[in-house]
Amino acid sequence: MEKISTHRDLKVYQLSFKGGMAIFHLTKIFPKEERYSLTDQVRRSSRSVSVNLAEAWRK
Repeated sequence: MEKISTHRDLKVYQLSFKGGMAIFHLTKIFPKEERYSLTDQVRRSSRSVSVNLAEAWRK
């Protein structure tokens, strides 16, 4: 078993980061009229999982 020294070593963080990046790339093909409303909201919510995991690790 590997020692976990940072939040980046957590499997759940790695999966959430990978999922967030996949969603980011998918939102690039959204229509231009949705670029600032729907796209921004989807991107921010997809990043929040890995950001919250990192924040919880620091505490």
